[in-house]
Amino acid sequence: MDIKIFRFGYEAFTQREAVMKNHGMTKREMLKSSAAVAVAVVVPALLSSFPGDVQAASVAESQKTPLVGSRNVTGIKTPGSRAKVYFTSHIDAEHLLRLYERINGAIYGRVAIKLHTGEKNGPNILPRDMVRAFQAQIPNSSIVETNTLYQGDRYTTESHRETLKVNGWTFCPVDIMDEEGDVTFPVRGGLRLKEVAMGGHIINYDSMIVLTHFKGHAMGGFGGSMKNIAIGCASGRAGKRQVHGVAGEVPTDWNAWPAKEPLMEMMADSAKATCDYFGSHIVFLNVMRRMSVDCDCAGTSAAAPTIPDIGICASTDILAVDQASCDLVFGKLDTENHDLVERIQSRHGLRQLTAMAELKMGNPQYELISID
Repeated sequence: MDIKIFRFGYEAFTQREAVMKNHGMTKREMLKSSAAVAVAVVVPALLSSFPGDVQAASVAESQKTPLVGSRNVTGIKTPGSRAKVYFTSHIDAEHLLRLYERINGAIYGRVAIKLHTGEKNGPNILPRDMVRAFQAQIPNSSIVETNTLYQGDRYTTESHRETLKVNGWTFCPVDIMDEEGDVTFPVRGGLRLKEVAMGGHIINYDSMIVLTHFKGHAMGGFGGSMKNIAIGCASGRAGKRQVHGVAGEVPTDWNAWPAKEPLMEMMADSAKATCDYFGSHIVFLNVMRRMSVDCDCAGTSAAAPTIPDIGICASTDILAVDQASCDLVFGKLDTENHDLVERIQSRHGLRQLTAMAELKMGNPQYELISID
């Protein structure tokens, strides 16, 4: 067995130990939450060393499953293995759950479902009935969010909760993770940041499902799984300032905020901190529907989508799932994808992918495996 696997498990364990110690958790509580980390990391490594029948089923499945065509928009090529990204063209609860079943092997305990609940009456946010049916099948799960840095409908906890009611997020617990403050996560080997303040409640969860509405973004170019946790898990007052590189008074003009490469690199750093914290207990699903060039934070002012819906991508690899989603967008006809591609390129959004690759957060090479 590769010693690196043990090292990864140890580093995930020690990071949790440091964070939980600072927040009053006992060694026993920490050990209980971390025990599954070692099992989930080490057992697959042991199985991978066995020949024959142990791996035959998964190999046979991948050989039978058709691949969906796409193109690599960044040109990044990594020798060796490929990540698995599962895909469906059907955007509904049934297929969302079928995808989740293929990636949920290490999800356990108390589960955070991180999604963008949107500003009031946003026309493009994820369908509540689909999310409701999905969440109902995830034991001990809650939707998690954080307050915003900009002064909108979710700037304070009180206004945030009112917005949740207006938008129909009332069918399960919604934890505004920075309601009671924040917790600092280290960024190991970051491109620009050394630490990020996350919503304090994040340490109450054993696993995270990153359920993302993939779409454009006014500053990031696109919002995928990386952006969802990079900004979405950072606390509203402290963490989001760090991720945006904003000091002092927050500029009212978004054009005055740091953007392009610096923003993409700070987002990658923040996402890495959350991924490192959860280790193998985090998975990613990108729902590619109603892909406006604007984020759900634009609310009712978001531009109408001009690109057709594509489907849902799912993976245990954050880089692979965002890479595949971008590849599928760029693979559409120019008459269909022009607006979203222009938004991504004009904001230098593809730097999100190359920054994650530099941070070794995942694999830019993948198999896109259809479950349809």
